[in-house]
Amino acid sequence: MQIEHIKELITLLDQTSVHEMELETPEFKLSLKKEAAPQFAATHTPIVHAATVAAPAPVVETEQEAAPTPAPSNLRTITSPMVGTFYSRPAPDKDAYVQVGDRVEAGQVVCILEAMKLFNDVETEISGEIIEMLVADGDLVEYGQALFSVK
Repeated sequence: MQIEHIKELITLLDQTSVHEMELETPEFKLSLKKEAAPQFAATHTPIVHAATVAAPAPVVETEQEAAPTPAPSNLRTITSPMVGTFYSRPAPDKDAYVQVGDRVEAGQVVCILEAMKLFNDVETEISGEIIEMLVADGDLVEYGQALFSVK
């Protein structure tokens, strides 16, 4: 197996939710593992006994993942139909398919998702005005992930 093939396997593994892969042939054995991103959820609940505490308990700030703010009811989202790499334009030297403030119609191409070296047009199923782009060029997106907010 050539080093380029190994690099491609590493890239593909990095872009998926798979965490471990093994490949074995008569000539070699390859084992790839990636560490899962650590998930932190810190909470602090002070236990206070009224009979023993003369002053208020100290405030301890903990870092917690911010809860997503609910979208206003008049906003809808265009979501990813697949896992892939998000691109807002057909080529690096071309204009973006849509920008914030643009009006889109159902069936209009709004971006491209690359998966396994195939470029797939993503068409919107809704009409409206693009209010916000929720991902950036080159971001890896998951199935069902919101890509654009539309009013």
